[in-house]
Amino acid sequence: MRDLLKKLNLLYKDESLYETALSHASYAYENQVENNEKLEFLGDAVIELLTSDYLYQKDLADEGELTKRRAQAVREEALVIFAEKINLKEYLRLGKGEKIKGPNNSMIADAFEALFGATYLDLGFSATKRLFNKIMVPHLNLVWGIKDYKSALQEYIQSGDKRNISYQVIKESGPSHEKTFESIVKLDNHIILGVGRGKSKKEAEQKAAHDALKKGNYDFKEII
Repeated sequence: MRDLLKKLNLLYKDESLYETALSHASYAYENQVENNEKLEFLGDAVIELLTSDYLYQKDLADEGELTKRRAQAVREEALVIFAEKINLKEYLRLGKGEKIKGPNNSMIADAFEALFGATYLDLGFSATKRLFNKIMVPHLNLVWGIKDYKSALQEYIQSGDKRNISYQVIKESGPSHEKTFESIVKLDNHIILGVGRGKSKKEAEQKAAHDALKKGNYDFKEII
């Protein structure tokens, strides 16, 4: 743990926050400690704000393009890429069964978000922004090309009659530390366009959007 914090040049105050950030639910259950879900929730918002601020300051494009790029930078696949650059998975605290299998992308992305949540609580916004500049900004060029089916579907729907799409988790299965989610994407809150399953809600939503694009008569064949 301290090796990671030293590598990130984080002059931490409360080491326990970072321990919690890297504690998956399976480890927390076995050791009766807090898991990283709350810090993940906070970190998700912090990363989105930092990414929005960065893109705004760079004045890279119009609002639609900025929204697309932000979505590409904060989605699960991108967070895993950033996490790989600091070898984050080697520091995850997993339960015995999960340690044998090794962490999946959802666990890694969640811990990455939780790390930002911990940094924000421990050191404040300025230090968290420095962390963002250190481990995300240099690698943003690697994630701009990631296929973002949710954004593609959103762009198509809103380019027509300004109709709305929404996502809903309709099923959760498996133990608390290894859930599978099933999501649907709906048009105008009642027409089901697609269904997706994944190890995280984000993954399930992406797959639901992908399913909708495959089924629909859309001009997005190049991204499918």
